[in-house]
Amino acid sequence: MRPFLLLASRAEDVAADEEHAAILRATGLAEHELRRIRMEAAPLPDLDLDDYAGVIVGGGPFNSSDPPETKSAVQRRVEAELSRVLDEVVARDLPFLGACYGIGTLGVHQGGVIDTTYAEPISCTAIRLTPEGRADPLLDGVPEVFDAFVGHKEACRVLPRSAVLLATSPACPVQMFRVGRNVYATQFHPELDVPGILTRVRVYQHAGYFPPSQVEELVGRLTPAVVTEPGRVLANFVARYA
Repeated sequence: MRPFLLLASRAEDVAADEEHAAILRATGLAEHELRRIRMEAAPLPDLDLDDYAGVIVGGGPFNSSDPPETKSAVQRRVEAELSRVLDEVVARDLPFLGACYGIGTLGVHQGGVIDTTYAEPISCTAIRLTPEGRADPLLDGVPEVFDAFVGHKEACRVLPRSAVLLATSPACPVQMFRVGRNVYATQFHPELDVPGILTRVRVYQHAGYFPPSQVEELVGRLTPAVVTEPGRVLANFVARYA
């Protein structure tokens, strides 16, 4: 079996390693079946996407909609490299799943509007599948309404014309979409369970998602959450394209 490729951009080792481990758990992949490249660490090496069964883009602290003059040199490099990857992915309709930051990059690439209108605090929220989502193979076995973890400063306000809306929520109308047959993105985090979100809360408590003084209160609100379904998206992605 060809491995899958994880393009990560978290600079914090604890968060980066937890994301990698969470995707392995959700997909059932062995470590050698998921090649991770930390894009924030160094320029992206030359890639032959035919070497991979599919591409996964994880989340991170970058915001696609930030003014260009406020973006670091690393963010500008990562965005340019991801744009080139997406050029090929979309043109060839290659298997792709972008989570959180991935929906921003794919949305921008496809001409959607990404801004702060539908930002969501770190929380557990109810996601609802659209009729198209209920029929999509990547959402096979996922209930029409399910809980997932979110936390983002930007979101897709205007869906790209090329996209099909698969999932929504009251506070964030675009929670998942598909381009072509095989290119997907989610705003919610399909990899996260309760321990995972608590790790993120502590790692990013000074990143502007919430006042640092509220970290223990937020941990208390998130700990009782029951989040069991989002991982099926990752599992279905691997099962479909392996």
